[in-house]
Amino acid sequence: QILYLKPPWTLANLLKCYKKHWMAVFGYVVPRNLLSTIEYLSKHLYTEKPFDSSTVHILLQESKKLLHAFSTRSDYNGVLPQAYAEVTKLCETLREVRAALVEQDLSEDIMVLSENAACEKMEATTPSLQSTEEKELHPSFHVAQENRHQEIWSVLEGVWNTMNLYSVELFQKLDPGAVNMAAKASFEEAFLGLQKLLAAVKDIREGIGR
Repeated sequence: QILYLKPPWTLANLLKCYKKHWMAVFGYVVPRNLLSTIEYLSKHLYTEKPFDSSTVHILLQESKKLLHAFSTRSDYNGVLPQAYAEVTKLCETLREVRAALVEQDLSEDIMVLSENAACEKMEATTPSLQSTEEKELHPSFHVAQENRHQEIWSVLEGVWNTMNLYSVELFQKLDPGAVNMAAKASFEEAFLGLQKLLAAVKDIREGIGR
């Protein structure tokens, strides 16, 4: 009789009910600081803006945090563990997709580096004797070479940005305040991600060596 919204509920209705009755009801069932989780889910699940992979990752982690908090009260006839397992499966799928995209980007970067290295090797073996016409084209040759250097710099910058992304995610996952079941899984995800990054960097070094 006192509910803000009557059933049957949509997910949007549930999130509104959570926020409306948080202090009086739900704050006594789960930690009150989880209200920020409710607000984050409500804000990002119902927006017209497209998601990026980082936002999806945070949404899934926040969902796991909320489900875990309610699991300390009841398993709700087995529904809650099933939901938690499905969200965990989505997290794993997202991790595999992101890892595949990073690997694809790095593979393309390695190809570019290999092509540039081959071009520079050919230039190094070109006879030093030049005709008068070739000497006249010498400035444009320098311009082309500078462009290749800029391409290499762009590739390395992409690798650096990828490393920064993994580092940021690692420190987020190691947040001492996030003490729940998801924390262990998050740490393992960060560790696996760094292992993949190390393997990718090793491939780049071998590519540069070739």
